[in-house]
Amino acid sequence: MSKRNTKQRRNIIITELNQHGEVSVDQLAKKFETSEVTIRKDLAALENSGLLLRRYGGAVPLPTELIEPKNDKVSKRKIAIAKKAASLIRDHNRIIIDSGSTTSALVKELGKKDGLVVMTNSLAIASDIHALEDEPTLLMTGGTWDPHSESFQGKVAESVLRSYDFDQLFIGADGIDIERGTTTFNELLGLSQVMAAVSREVIVMIESDKFNRKIPNLEIPWTQVHTLITDDDLSEEIKQKLITQGVNLVCAK
Repeated sequence: MSKRNTKQRRNIIITELNQHGEVSVDQLAKKFETSEVTIRKDLAALENSGLLLRRYGGAVPLPTELIEPKNDKVSKRKIAIAKKAASLIRDHNRIIIDSGSTTSALVKELGKKDGLVVMTNSLAIASDIHALEDEPTLLMTGGTWDPHSESFQGKVAESVLRSYDFDQLFIGADGIDIERGTTTFNELLGLSQVMAAVSREVIVMIESDKFNRKIPNLEIPWTQVHTLITDDDLSEEIKQKLITQGVNLVCAK
């Protein structure tokens, strides 16, 4: 069978899975005349999208009880924010992607960039990056696993980050303090602050519905934030206040 592009191949894998109830890496590699590594990346990407479950040597359909309804409005917001964020990334940039559901939406856009080096403290984001067809160079902070943020934190992670310098940091937030900066429920602030310190440009990715949250822990002050990307549900009053703080505000539609 002639080679197909990634999207076509993955669509056919799902069709095969629905027809036969399971698929194997070996059979798919022969069917598409490609490597088993490529097929494993396909299966990893499809699993991350909630379309199947990987099993040793292949994959099976996702059990019905594990299929959760998606919030389309939130999903579309995250995708719009991620696309805007990706438009700021240049080929061969060295970037950090912090853990979080909004920042993780950025990963699917990275396949369109050449020569990227990506550092992350998130196993989930690392897995998504590894599943890309044209995988960027991947770095991980290591450190102590924090179950609250589902990411690596601590002195080891901070030390690793200080060994590098980066063009851009893409980071989320639990909330926004208009007067001070980004805020978080997590009391482990050290790594986020080191991420900002070793990056030439700090880009915050956050949905507009988080702007009204009252959270005490200041994560990154406005003096360190270059760009804030949110959706277009932000009020004009808040937009003007952010601009007054010197933030480059981008509202994704």
